Formats: sequence, C-alpha cells, structure tokens
Amino acid sequence: MTDAEIQSAILDMGRRARAASRALVNLTSDQKNAILHAMADEIMARQEDILAANTLDLGRAAQNGLSKAMIDRLTLDPKRLKAIADAVREVATLPDPVGELLTEWTRPNGLHIRKVRVPIGVIGIIFESRPNVTTDAASLCFKTSNATILRGGSEAIDSNRALAAALQAGGERAGLPADSIQLIPFTDRSSVEHMAKMDQYIDLIIPRGGKGLIEKVVSTARMPVIKHYDGVCHVYVHADADFDMAANIIVNSKCQKPGVCNALETILVHRDAAAAFYPIIGKRLAEAKVELRGDAEALAHLGVPAQAATEEDWSTEYLDLILSAKTVYSLDEAIAHINHYGSHHTDSIITRDATAAARFQHEVDSAVVLHNASTRFNDGGEFGFGAEIGISTDKLHARGPMGLAELCSYKYLVAGNGQVRQ
Repeated sequence: MTDAEIQSAILDMGRRARAASRALVNLTSDQKNAILHAMADEIMARQEDILAANTLDLGRAAQNGLSKAMIDRLTLDPKRLKAIADAVREVATLPDPVGELLTEWTRPNGLHIRKVRVPIGVIGIIFESRPNVTTDAASLCFKTSNATILRGGSEAIDSNRALAAALQAGGERAGLPADSIQLIPFTDRSSVEHMAKMDQYIDLIIPRGGKGLIEKVVSTARMPVIKHYDGVCHVYVHADADFDMAANIIVNSKCQKPGVCNALETILVHRDAAAAFYPIIGKRLAEAKVELRGDAEALAHLGVPAQAATEEDWSTEYLDLILSAKTVYSLDEAIAHINHYGSHHTDSIITRDATAAARFQHEVDSAVVLHNASTRFNDGGEFGFGAEIGISTDKLHARGPMGLAELCSYKYLVAGNGQVRQ
C-alpha cells in the first residue's frame, strides 16, 4: 500500500471507531460482561485458526533471527490460549467503573452537582511482540465502554489478526457494536505516525514497548499519551534496616523477573550499614549469577567479583541480571540520587525507622514508593485491580498501575430547578 492509502485506511478506522464509541456508552454492565464471555468463547472456538496463524509468526521469527526470549513471548499453545481466554473472562468479573459517582454536593443556590466516571472515547494502543496484549487491551478498554484501535508489531501480525477477529466476531454475536475493536492490519511504520496524528478520532494513545517506540509516539502524537520510558528502580538499605529482609527483597526485586520494568536496577546502601551488609548481599547475588557494578565502598566490601560502576550505570535500565550498588551517607543523599537518576517508576526503602520511611515515601518523586517490600509489587494484579493496561510514570490523569478506573475520564452532571446566574 502507498502511504496515502495507509493514511486513508487509518482515517476510516478512526471514523468507524468514533461511531462505535457512541454506541458503547449505551451498554449496561451486564451486557458488557455477556459480550466479554462471548469473546472468550470465540477465542477457544477458533483455537485451531489462531494457533495456525501463530505458527506463521513463529516461522518468520526464526527466519529473522529473533532471540529465544522474543520467540517465547510470541509463542502461543493451547495452554497459553486458554489463559488468554480466561483473562478476558476475568475482566467480566471486575467492577464496572463507568457511571460511578465520585462525589456530589449542593450549592447554596440549590444546584446539585455530581461528578461521575465516563469513558474516554476512542483509545489507541500501540504495542510490540506479545499477542496477549491484543486481548488484554481490547477487553479492558471495552469494559470501560471505550472503542479501541490496536496497532501491534510485525512479529505477531498474523496472531494479532486472528485474535482481534475472534474478539469482534464473538462480541458482535452477543451485541458488541461494529468496529468497537479494530486492529490495523498492516505493519508499515508510517501507520504509527498516521495514528498518532489522528486526534480528531483518537482521544488517548497508550504505547507499550521499547523506548524507541515510545519516543516516536510521544514526539508525533497530537493527543494525550500515557507511557513510561524506563524502569530505573531502586532499593535503599537504610542504616536501621533488617539485613535479612533487605537481602530477600533485593534478590526478589532483581531476580524474580529481571527483564520487566519494575525490576530493580540500583541498590543504595547507607555507609553505616555498608561494611556489614555488602558481604551479605554480595554472596546472595553472586549465587543468583547477578553481575555487580559498584562504587569504591561497595567494591571494598562486597566480597565477590564486581566491576567499577560508571556514571552511566546509575541511570541504566539493564533488564538483565546486572545490578549497580552505590554507598550514600544520608537519607537526603539517597532521595536526591533517586530523584536525579531514577525514572519515577518504582523505588523502595528498607528500614525499621518509621520516620525515615515516611520521609522517603513523601520526598521520592516516583509513581510507586514502597517501604519494606519488593519493587516487583508495582503491578495492577498485585494492587488488586484484577488487570492492568500498563504502568504510567506520567503525573496527569494516570500514574502507576493503570486499571479500569484509569481508562475513564469524568464529567459533571448538574441539576437545577430554574436557576439563572446573577
């Protein structure tokens, strides 16, 4: 397709999505839940077709030399497909935030004002690699009565097409308005730019992927974007920390799943704890095969092989079994380091000192700030949201794990009995 044809096709999808969003607002919670179950049923009914499509993607992935980790993310099998369908059904069990009364009051002139949650309208989701994002994003947006335009990566295009077709076909039989869930069917890079400029139809874009993709969307988008660039997450071991607890939390934060945005990248250790704590954590991390990079104090006490950290290390998201270690002389220095080098994502303090913990949580400028807990808890499921559309490090509208409530806006409903302004 020519660039002009791609632009025309995406504009047409936008027009149809806007029309669908007008119809979605009239669905009740029960109707939406029935549609979600129908979508899940259709995914299972089309298992053979979806897995065949996934085989095409896997064949291209092998030819293109994708890494084992990327191929694993891309792979679907009957067990994973059932998990995808079950996740759609789980969204049906979540409370519907649309129409929720946030607050209300009556003015002295008798006007009664209510603030209620409403859908955003049309949400664009741009993502890479994982086919399950197609169903996760579409089902969460639908539950909040938003129309969705999805643009997946070329690696999973056949899988994404098959899954999106199942969602729309199964949903339409149960009453889903046409064009509520649309997938851009081609992978030309210009489609991202055209989508990002379509502010007359798309109200919000959420990019999920690498830093390059997110920077491209942010630099081009004419509508609001919710995103996070990096996950440079810290654990600060305070002078009054329980060392066993600190070691367990650090190992979990770094090693439980090192390739995700809420994994630990830097530990800060108070100088008063350095001589005693560094050998403990050095041994634990060496056993977990973590490569260590430290400042002079850390190198002197870790007791295991490590290399000198550079200035670049303090702001690097490794997404691997690599960890940097820095010694600080005060709580103030720890807070200043995190606010300067961190990515405002997830940071934790380990201490028995409640006053120090309160200061840390108050002054560290991150979406999620923990006390005596692993950074891996920055997750919608772990927060009890049931599911998440992603994690935001923005400060407006949504911050931290984004559940259903963050896929809504609000409006004011005002009732009077003839008042006029004097």
